[in-house]
Amino acid sequence: MSDTAVATPATPDSVPTHPDPCDLPGTVRFVAPDGARLTPGEHESRSTPQAMRDVVDNLSPQELRELYREMVLTRALDGEATSLQRQGELALWPECRGQEGAQIGSAHALRPRDHVFPSYREHGVALSRGVGPGELLKLFRAIDHGGWDPTAYGFHLYTLVIGSHTLHATGYAMGIQRDGDVGTGDPERDRAVVVYFGDGATAQGDVNEALVFAATVSAPIVFFIQNNHWAISAPTAIQTTVPLVDRASGFGIPGIRVDGNDVVAVRAATEVALERARSGKGPVLIEAVTYRMGAHTTSDDPTRYRERAEEEAWRRRDPIDRLSALLLAEGHADEAYFAEIGEESSRLTAQLRAYCRALTPPPVESMFEHVYAAPHPDVEAERAWYGEYAASFLPEGE
Repeated sequence: MSDTAVATPATPDSVPTHPDPCDLPGTVRFVAPDGARLTPGEHESRSTPQAMRDVVDNLSPQELRELYREMVLTRALDGEATSLQRQGELALWPECRGQEGAQIGSAHALRPRDHVFPSYREHGVALSRGVGPGELLKLFRAIDHGGWDPTAYGFHLYTLVIGSHTLHATGYAMGIQRDGDVGTGDPERDRAVVVYFGDGATAQGDVNEALVFAATVSAPIVFFIQNNHWAISAPTAIQTTVPLVDRASGFGIPGIRVDGNDVVAVRAATEVALERARSGKGPVLIEAVTYRMGAHTTSDDPTRYRERAEEEAWRRRDPIDRLSALLLAEGHADEAYFAEIGEESSRLTAQLRAYCRALTPPPVESMFEHVYAAPHPDVEAERAWYGEYAASFLPEGE
């Protein structure tokens, strides 16, 4: 679907015959690509834990509509930011189109006191946690340090170094554990961490070290892999010989493989994983199988390494179309509702465009601020040197 268009439900005839990796036994799925709910026994769903079924059964029509709304707004944000970069307004933008189900579904399982460590593509999670879209644009316009207050949103700063933030997340989870905020049985106190990364990051040493630490100390953390099939131009097939979820057992932790384009299934799987972590039973690894419909970043050209047939097959498994079909089929939404969300997304893109174009570079001297928590003599010396250097260009007397 387009960035702001009203969704039209998929039909059985539009479901692709291209092999679906989510058909592998054990992959959690509750809603088929055509929007139909799966009953127990279908699609290997007999192996799905009852706890996940309970989560799905308890989802209200209002929450289903909100899942849809946030996915559409995420896509609108993503599409507008991509256009802004093409127009020279942003330095770079990493697209998340196609991954809205994995992001919004998991974000809805979080509690306010949980903490998220994103990589750099989790725009939907940021939106769901309350981070203003403009904060994301400031980072990619490169006019400040790209920071927001992580404690205000329970959402850490974007990390561009692949995989390094998994260690940061594990250390934070260990801190939660040592604060005694795990396994108390008090939902207002117990909390956990979710760290997001892609399939390509699983090859990084930092990720594996984080898994070792988390497993051995039973840290309250969920490792959330968005397997979007491409680590820039390298397909998952040349990164691993087994499903990524199977790596969890090597570290002695449970793993869940979920259809990342089924927002309902992702919501259920993440809630069960987080409840385990919060209760003190240790980490969980989730592999959400999805697809990056856009480019790795706007500096990438996916036509050089991907086939159009593959892209079309995944386009027909679109997470937004899938949920819209479910909402229509079950009478939870109508065309007026979809039009309302379409109008909201149009307003969002217009506001983003105006906001981005109104941004102005900060004073150069601001680069010396917020480098350390307290004043540092080296930084102050550099600030003084720059002041003298800049003044040397001014006419005498000014």
